[in-house]
Amino acid sequence: MKSIRSNSFNLLIALFALASFQACHTKKLVEKPAAPVAAAEPPKPAAPVIAAQPKPVDQPKTMTVAPAPTPNYNFTNIQFEFNSGILKTDSYPVLDKAATTMKMDQSVKFMLKGYASIEGTEQHNMELSVDRANAVKAYLVNSGVNVNNIVANGYGTKNPIADNNTEAGKELNRRVEIHLQN
Repeated sequence: MKSIRSNSFNLLIALFALASFQACHTKKLVEKPAAPVAAAEPPKPAAPVIAAQPKPVDQPKTMTVAPAPTPNYNFTNIQFEFNSGILKTDSYPVLDKAATTMKMDQSVKFMLKGYASIEGTEQHNMELSVDRANAVKAYLVNSGVNVNNIVANGYGTKNPIADNNTEAGKELNRRVEIHLQN
């Protein structure tokens, strides 16, 4: 009898534990009653659904860009030492700008016109003016200008731009000019 009591007691504890366990999991939350609804207006009909019309796509505005100004391919003030085909250092910035401009359009052809002042014989001045034009051509080619786009000519003492009777005028006449080739 003792064992039955002991088994019954264990069974009773197990049932009690099972019942407690079930009670924890089966609790229901009670909903609060909704507030009473007063006599209200009848519900309004829903607004009709209108399909959204796609917005017209704006065409991209084309910006009118002013055409780039035509480069001035005429360069002057390319000066030389007396009785020499050696460029003055003051001429380097002019030649650098000329080379940059000349490389912009590889289809443009250029004429280099070499000149001399009146010192010396006509033959010597003609040779000197050719040497000066070729010195500028070499500088431009070394700067990346296409050699086929350059023609170098010497004109001796023709077309002075200053008075050959003064030293300052003679210095200005020792020059090379760069022009578009016709």
